[in-house]
Amino acid sequence: MSLLVIGSVAFDAIETPFGKTDKIIGGAATFVSLAASYSTKQVKLVAVVGDDFPQSDILTLQEHGIDTEGLQIKQGEKSFFWSGKYNTDLNSRETLVTELNVLADFDPIIPDAYQDCKYLMLGNLTPQIQRLVIQRLVNRPKLIVMDTMNFWMDIALDELLQTIQMVDVLSINDEEARQLSGEYSLVKAARKILALGPKFLIIKKGEHGALLFHKKQIFFCPALPLEDVFDPTGAGDTFAGGFIGHIAATDDISFENLKRAVIHGSAMASFCVEKFGTERLLNLTQEEIQEREKQFGDLVRVEEVLAQ
Repeated sequence: MSLLVIGSVAFDAIETPFGKTDKIIGGAATFVSLAASYSTKQVKLVAVVGDDFPQSDILTLQEHGIDTEGLQIKQGEKSFFWSGKYNTDLNSRETLVTELNVLADFDPIIPDAYQDCKYLMLGNLTPQIQRLVIQRLVNRPKLIVMDTMNFWMDIALDELLQTIQMVDVLSINDEEARQLSGEYSLVKAARKILALGPKFLIIKKGEHGALLFHKKQIFFCPALPLEDVFDPTGAGDTFAGGFIGHIAATDDISFENLKRAVIHGSAMASFCVEKFGTERLLNLTQEEIQEREKQFGDLVRVEEVLAQ
């Protein structure tokens, strides 16, 4: 089923203990779309870039089956740019440069050909823009997934709460869940956040995995221990892309299938961190993805152990 992705397509410059890059392709919508493209070939992208954005990078997205009709190119303007430096354990980072450029006045235009999309992924943008996208769709998608961050909790909480009421799945990290709810316990935090409107809540815990909540049900997926982690940039967005891509491909929004989607999203995120930026996501095979998912299964399978 078709998937509409809204978010940023941008430039990143990244420094980690393992090296640094000049400007490379980044942005939430980029990571989401690439990850989802391995599950469904009906990914439709709405974003904005400047005329400094290389045509070759747009072609790369198209080669992954991503429809870029909704990608606005603003002549005479520059693309969004972010630069950051990670600490030695990669768990925190310092933002060195943020240049909003074309993103400062982004007006998401939904092409007519995108109006029939059955699934919607709202990448991290202002809650006002996220809500505007929902309002501009003639038909409400079967499932709306929303990502956000603590910055919007700090400066636009009322707008954020209004938008959260309109979505089905909210995806945030553990720090954000605690800030939004005022609760330290993630179980209590989840209960309060679900009361705000969404049917499902994903709480990402980085290298410690992810939690999925629905009513009184809880599912936990660990992160896969990796030998090499070079760059965590985009891992959360890659997780979201794998998650919604699996759901769009299977057209099943049951809790059981969302659990499988969390595993698939976690598998995709584990690839993302193995190289800088989107590099690892550009040339994956289905065999690699299936093997990685099997590793997740082996990691958590306990039936044989309990039977001993």
